[in-house]
Amino acid sequence: MPVQDPLSPQATVTSNMTHFSPTFYLTGFPGLEAIKHWIFIPFFCMYLMAISGNCFILIVIKTSPRLHTPMYYLLSLLALTDLGLSVSTLPTTMGIFWFNYRSICFGACQIQMFCIHSFSFMESSVLLIMSFDRFVAICYPLRYSVIITGQRVIRAGLSVILRGPVALIPIVLLLKLFPYCGPLVLSHSFCLHQEVIHLACVDTTFNNLYGLMLVVFTVMLDLVLIALSYGLILHTVAGLASQEERLRAFQTCTSHLCAVLVFFVPMMGLSLVHRFGKHAPPAVHLLMANIYLFLPPMLNPIIYSIKTKEIRHAISRLLGLRKANATSWG
Repeated sequence: MPVQDPLSPQATVTSNMTHFSPTFYLTGFPGLEAIKHWIFIPFFCMYLMAISGNCFILIVIKTSPRLHTPMYYLLSLLALTDLGLSVSTLPTTMGIFWFNYRSICFGACQIQMFCIHSFSFMESSVLLIMSFDRFVAICYPLRYSVIITGQRVIRAGLSVILRGPVALIPIVLLLKLFPYCGPLVLSHSFCLHQEVIHLACVDTTFNNLYGLMLVVFTVMLDLVLIALSYGLILHTVAGLASQEERLRAFQTCTSHLCAVLVFFVPMMGLSLVHRFGKHAPPAVHLLMANIYLFLPPMLNPIIYSIKTKEIRHAISRLLGLRKANATSWG
């Protein structure tokens, strides 16, 4: 049975019908369908860089005993989160570009939005824990090994893994109880809660307020605590005796600070576009959403590979070992 185009006349006639657990229709880049095969190339490159880069970071940390420390356990958790975020959007985005397949059933849409929002909350939490790690390392260097232990990192990691998904379960499950009407077309190539909830035909005040409180007490609170950590770090660094010591101390934070900016700046940009850019072209909303979801997983491995000396040395040793093995076999 052929899939009905959501913008066809037949679909327009039935757009006022109420549906429970409907099929949604995803959007690529409206108006650019003629060059979608060219748009596919940068998206494919971003996915390739994000997935291969984060897998490579995990392999480097796994195979380098010197990196089996709390700081790099947290970096591994960040790489896993970025990997999960990339894989969450991969099926529908590539399905649109490869097969022009735009429909997604309600259950699959629920699973995808749950994964996307969960990994976003996880990344925010991981960055918060990493900021605390840097705060202790700079402000209390002599007590670092006592305060930051492997066991505490594991506990913090478990709390990060569970906090977002557990808090998301109620609003994601409630979506199944709502009737939906209209053309059921989503404005992105993936499902987001804030879009699906706007298609419901009933009062969704609870979901809207719950979602807002969830963002405030997770992502926004994390950002405030990260800013507070860096305020205390700057205060400590400013009190060091020499310029060389101040520079060396702050250089240990540059990788994490770049990762924070790469994650939170696009998020704030997307929020501003949703809040104040209601009359902006759809391409602007699509661009900001794609930057928010694709940029951090792609750039974080590059940032930590360039800015972290231990990661650079571990990569050199790993590549050198493989080259030596290849030479011996040859």
